[in-house]
Amino acid sequence: MADIKAADVAKLRKSTGAGMMDCKKALQEAEGDFDKAMDLIRQKGKAIANKRADREAGEGNVQAKVDGNYGALISLNCETDFVAKNEDFVKFAGSILDLAIAEKPADLEALKALSMDGKPLAEVIIERSGMIGEKLDLAFFDSMEAEKVQAYNHQGNNLATLVGFSKADVSEQVAKDVAMQIAAMAPVAIDEDGVSAETIAHEKAIGRAKAIEEGKPENIVDRIAEGMVKKFLKENTLLNQEFTKDNKKTVAQYISEADKDLKVTGFLRYSVK
Repeated sequence: MADIKAADVAKLRKSTGAGMMDCKKALQEAEGDFDKAMDLIRQKGKAIANKRADREAGEGNVQAKVDGNYGALISLNCETDFVAKNEDFVKFAGSILDLAIAEKPADLEALKALSMDGKPLAEVIIERSGMIGEKLDLAFFDSMEAEKVQAYNHQGNNLATLVGFSKADVSEQVAKDVAMQIAAMAPVAIDEDGVSAETIAHEKAIGRAKAIEEGKPENIVDRIAEGMVKKFLKENTLLNQEFTKDNKKTVAQYISEADKDLKVTGFLRYSVK
């Protein structure tokens, strides 16, 4: 049997992310051949990943980042909270986000096709899945460009947001406050114009059904339903929501006080919880 040095085990672990014992066994099986040992670990990883493909990856690490006027948001999902908080897993998620920032892929599938360590990212994720022993899934990626883009990463990295503004000279406090508002209140659109006709019709139908169930007169059912739609739009559109730091004003009023010409151009929000 080849003499397996601790330095070679450590080097293999750093290269693959596999456990120390798995690295030692792979080197022993490969009779000290480092490249062959790497292949053995990858093959084992893929086999484990295939066995766990039907598992639910309901935990994960969500990160957002900005470079200039471009921002990206990703979610790398796993099976357990233990792995989601693991330092190596968090760093791996960060490296995927860095790749997205550098290459600006068009969508999630384009990101998965990008090269990392000389192979498609999708393949790297499968290998990592086997090494970690849990299903990993790059569940979300989206990006935005604006004159100013602000990122917010919630403590614990299970939620992140991006928000774009029409001006580059937005106060950092205002930008952060709006990004945190989106995290806390989960709006569905910037304002009522961004809410689909189907959503409004659905909310109106819910309002009608509730009014009828409560025995309201038929001649006021539609009026009650319209009122419920207005309430829905106030609570679920960013600019019409009460500002979380001062509920006496709306988000629109807060932004206008900082700069009456400032506009929110878009936002992204993703959570694994």
